[in-house]
Amino acid sequence: MEKQVYKKTLGVLPNTVSGFCPGCMHSTVHKLIGEVAEDLGYLDKLVRVEGVGCCGLGQLYVSHDSTIAAHGRGCAVATGIKRCTPESLVYTYQGDGDLASIGMAETILAANRGENFTVIFVNNCIYGMTGGQMAPTTLIGMKSTTTPKGRNPEEHGYPIHMCEVLNQLTAPYYLERVSCDTPQHVIATRKAIKKAFQYQLEGKGFSMVEIVTSCPTNWGLTPIAALDFLRDKMFAEFPLGVIRDKGAVK
Repeated sequence: MEKQVYKKTLGVLPNTVSGFCPGCMHSTVHKLIGEVAEDLGYLDKLVRVEGVGCCGLGQLYVSHDSTIAAHGRGCAVATGIKRCTPESLVYTYQGDGDLASIGMAETILAANRGENFTVIFVNNCIYGMTGGQMAPTTLIGMKSTTTPKGRNPEEHGYPIHMCEVLNQLTAPYYLERVSCDTPQHVIATRKAIKKAFQYQLEGKGFSMVEIVTSCPTNWGLTPIAALDFLRDKMFAEFPLGVIRDKGAVK
């Protein structure tokens, strides 16, 4: 008799087909979040605060409680939800434009207060659904609809490294940058999300998992070529690894 070795997480609605673009990693991240919540036995208490854009499409696929915050206000909304229902496992799901541009103040202030929720930060270096504009994380020389000749630091500034920015604050408990471009990195991302959720359940405070991903559509690349760009260019600017872990064994 055959043994089942894999099943779809209950954190994602059954009989749904992802509407994300081919090569996009949002689907994988959604699956990992659901799996981790199941592992921890908290799927029925999981609350998601979505950012605007591609991140907001998650409402079509997740089975747990969710709400969409006004653009950039994810951390402010999550603060209110977590303070009102401390028994919930609360996370925001935000892109680089949402979290690091219009939401920069909310992100930094929530981190500085040490709010006890988790941020899942999907960084693909560009605005996705809204038209492919330059984001705060867009690489130098990278073309977008608002930087057709490439990002020029003298005109547009430099890419913002959110994990490193938050690492200057005292309160954040856990900050890690991961990716989903290989099976090994998917496993590492799953572990990072689980650690962030576990720290929240232990009342440790603010955690953020930054996931460096691809956007083949707005990059104008095939899914395979986008992976090459991710590894050759994005990892050089945003190196993977733990930035801070106050709970790590010393």
